[in-house]
Amino acid sequence: MGSDPSTRGYKIRSMKSQTGFPGFPEGKFKLTPIPNLFFSELLPAIDHLGEMKITLYAFWALAKRESQFLYLRRGEMVSDQILLDSLSSPNIQPVDALDDALERAVARGTLLQASIDFEDGTETFFFLNTPKGRAALEGIQRGEWLPSGEGDRPLELKIERPNIYILYEQNIGPLTPMIAERLREAEADYPPTWIEEAIGIAVENNVRKWRYIEAILEDWRTRGRDAQEDRGDTEKARRRYLKGELGD
Repeated sequence: MGSDPSTRGYKIRSMKSQTGFPGFPEGKFKLTPIPNLFFSELLPAIDHLGEMKITLYAFWALAKRESQFLYLRRGEMVSDQILLDSLSSPNIQPVDALDDALERAVARGTLLQASIDFEDGTETFFFLNTPKGRAALEGIQRGEWLPSGEGDRPLELKIERPNIYILYEQNIGPLTPMIAERLREAEADYPPTWIEEAIGIAVENNVRKWRYIEAILEDWRTRGRDAQEDRGDTEKARRRYLKGELGD
């Protein structure tokens, strides 16, 4: 019998590691969401193994938490022995390796850092550089985050803000089931301060439609909210709404 043409001229070898990773198990298991921009923007730029590890760790650790504003504390990372072991090397102490990796991630702009003085010492917090992370850092700088008294979550946002559903009804119109669903989606995608400000802009411009508010939020997410000081984004949103792109 002749040999299979598809394997002619090739040697097929099968190797199985006896001491390495045994492979992923069968069935469903939890996944860690990582933005596509990590692979297109960050991955080609990161040239330090410790920075790569701490960046991936941040995505994993924050994805497990349930909170409006998510943060990591240096203290809890120092207590994570698996993380320290992964960063250890013969030439540097594990905690020093952690601090070096964090410093690199902050310098690159992947993580945002804030240090706050408590009665028992100073604690350093790290946020992912996302709209919610930037909003959280702004809140810390304005003094809106205060000690919570809880060891595992020492900071909490104390400022009382109107519920966006009430804000919508008071300023835009009746809260229909469809609008309520859109507001729930917006709460998951944008910081509350963004939604409140976008509603305020809609009221100022007398365009009391959720589609108009949504266009402003999408523009801030795409182009960056900090670059919109002249509110040129509102004119773009108005044109999109009036031309029917986001019409009812």
